[in-house]
Amino acid sequence: MSASTSRNVVTIGLSAAIVSMDAERPRVLVVHHDSSPDALPFGPFDPLGHRTLESGLRSWVKEQTYLDLGYAEQLYTFGDRGRHMVKLAEGPRVVSVGYLALTRVRTELKAPDTLWRDWYVYFPWEDWRAANPPIIDDAILPALTAFMKAASTSAECEVRRERVRVAFGFEGPAWDEEKVLERYELLYEAGLVEEAKRDGRPGAVPLVTPALGASMMFDHRRILATAIARLRGKMKYRPVIFELLPANFTLLELQRSVEAISGVRLHKQNFRRLVEDQGLVEGTGKSTRMARGRPAELFRFRREVLAERPSPGVRLGGRRFGT
Repeated sequence: MSASTSRNVVTIGLSAAIVSMDAERPRVLVVHHDSSPDALPFGPFDPLGHRTLESGLRSWVKEQTYLDLGYAEQLYTFGDRGRHMVKLAEGPRVVSVGYLALTRVRTELKAPDTLWRDWYVYFPWEDWRAANPPIIDDAILPALTAFMKAASTSAECEVRRERVRVAFGFEGPAWDEEKVLERYELLYEAGLVEEAKRDGRPGAVPLVTPALGASMMFDHRRILATAIARLRGKMKYRPVIFELLPANFTLLELQRSVEAISGVRLHKQNFRRLVEDQGLVEGTGKSTRMARGRPAELFRFRREVLAERPSPGVRLGGRRFGT
């Protein structure tokens, strides 16, 4: 194939952000090699061998991780030039179709070079469960302030200021946990993450210290940011959080899982009142022994709620920051 022909070739890649919960930490399954950044499970779509995009994804995930996917949904199609290769002559342009998948698997992985990693390793500014993450005030906002001041016109400076204000709650607005992708894209465009430097992004600046999260291969951190935002938003109107929980769980386990995904703390009594008012769970008549204190009642998801209400999700009313 000639160089001119290869420049016009497009291949479809399939990538999966596979999420699970373990010990109040949201985990994402990655392919890990010491010599390169972590990657989401991915592979090319084979139009002859794969009946659909999703069947192709499930095939690649099975081959790379030995897991059979349960819940999965398509996120977005990522095709920006420079996100997957730096030079046109290096190969065909890759258009990535990203998926979000949820699993209850908590056993040790059997596939080589795969591991579960806390997704806050890649996005440390997204975890507000204890307090405002120090990395925001110590590293991100000073770097973004410099990015604003570096604008070529006052109008562009104001556009950048507004983006920082909305994305990071700069100068007053409340933190919006769903704006995960907007925050990552802003850091990328400001040249503040490793991927921007690696992709040859014009205007990329020397990276700040400490590093703004672990980098990922190709555009996989962008895909993961999209998956986190989708899950944070969707669990408010669909009961997807129960795809990550065991069949029977305590209300505290449910709350801690919601908090882990959303990245914010919730008031205990307000959360329980919301869950009960929405009819999402029902008691099993059983209890689990706690290390300390009284036994905790076990609940299960009420599947009847799917027919009773159009948007049976877990609202985040009564949120609070800090412990």
